[in-house]
Amino acid sequence: MQPIAFIVALFEFVLLIFSLSFHECAHAWMASFLGDHTARLEGRVTLNPAYHVDPVGTLLFPALMIFGPLFGLGIGGMLVGWAKPTPVITRNFRKIVRDENLVTLAGPVSNLILVLAAFVVLAIICIAVPGGRMLVLASMSGMLSLSVPSGLQAVVLLAHLAILINLSLFFFNLLPIPPLDGSHVLRNLLPYNALRVYDGIGGWVSWLLMILVGGFILRLLLSPAMAVVYFGLSHI
Repeated sequence: MQPIAFIVALFEFVLLIFSLSFHECAHAWMASFLGDHTARLEGRVTLNPAYHVDPVGTLLFPALMIFGPLFGLGIGGMLVGWAKPTPVITRNFRKIVRDENLVTLAGPVSNLILVLAAFVVLAIICIAVPGGRMLVLASMSGMLSLSVPSGLQAVVLLAHLAILINLSLFFFNLLPIPPLDGSHVLRNLLPYNALRVYDGIGGWVSWLLMILVGGFILRLLLSPAMAVVYFGLSHI
């Protein structure tokens, strides 16, 4: 195992845990803002991962995806995961459907906020640091430079991975597969008969759809999205 590969994997793991915590905190904050304080009373309006960690979705599954290939397990490819669901009691909302959708969408939007923050960091480096653009674009192409200060290289790598991970979480969570965020929005749009059928989806069917369909859609959307980011940074 190469030390650099392990460091990159460690960065990915830590960033994923933080991004999932930020995502769930956004759900909890929006629910509280709209009148349901259930999550706030449980301490979920926080970035502390201890309040959001799901043993399987936040730790085990991401660890297998991220660290598995380093040990020859060959199960990498998805930089996604999930945290403990944020408790929401919709009857506390004034407009139940609208407010539930806003709470649901707060999670994916929070991931876009992190993407924007990381993009701004990389843009500043491109503009303000001599040779910064070359360093940023090289990092996004998978090449690390040992000729630059390690601190600067670490910031570039972290920002690049933050964009990659949060775009993955954004697309993944918008999939209309229970219990992902996209399923809550779709559920509010379905007529009653279709809703009964949709609510019957669960268990291993959801897992299978998330792994097979989710993985395919992520590969389909993530590459062009990262290409847009690369284009933007190369033309600043």
